[in-house]
Amino acid sequence: MDSFEINKIIAAILLTALIVIGIGKFADVLFHVDKPKETAYKIEGLETSTTSKAVSETKIQEKVDIKQLLAMGDLAHGEKVFKKCSACHMIATDGKNMIGPNLWSVIGRKAGTIGDYKYSKAMVAYGKEWTFEEMNSYLIKPQAYIKGTKMAFAGLRKEKDRASVILFMNSKSSSPKPLP
Repeated sequence: MDSFEINKIIAAILLTALIVIGIGKFADVLFHVDKPKETAYKIEGLETSTTSKAVSETKIQEKVDIKQLLAMGDLAHGEKVFKKCSACHMIATDGKNMIGPNLWSVIGRKAGTIGDYKYSKAMVAYGKEWTFEEMNSYLIKPQAYIKGTKMAFAGLRKEKDRASVILFMNSKSSSPKPLP
């Protein structure tokens, strides 16, 4: 069997695959079926579980006692976890802005106020002071907390990580805020 015969066999296989795919696409166009908006069979408890999960997550965020949360953290762990942040943020007295703004003295500062950094419109509009509670809520999932923020960080899910980073950022200030 020479190479010309092998090429014909491969071409026949490829042509068959393309025809099968083409027939499938044509059938999808020809017999288009709209999916129903509601399922025909209701499963008890399915809808309430997703709603209760969202409600419980909201309650968890609201009920966080910041004193207890900050008691979980420590500066050494915060410095280690902050390395994730240092890809975009600097935290130095006269540090420059990077992808994100310099975080020196961020706790107690109003959001979106560093003059030489171009914040997203959402962050400027947010404009609240970065308290321990605000920073905790923001660090869980930044894009969900302030819709439209440029910060593409997924967030810190572990309470100890958040508490440690908040303590670390508070320590990096010319006048650290007293812990609650």
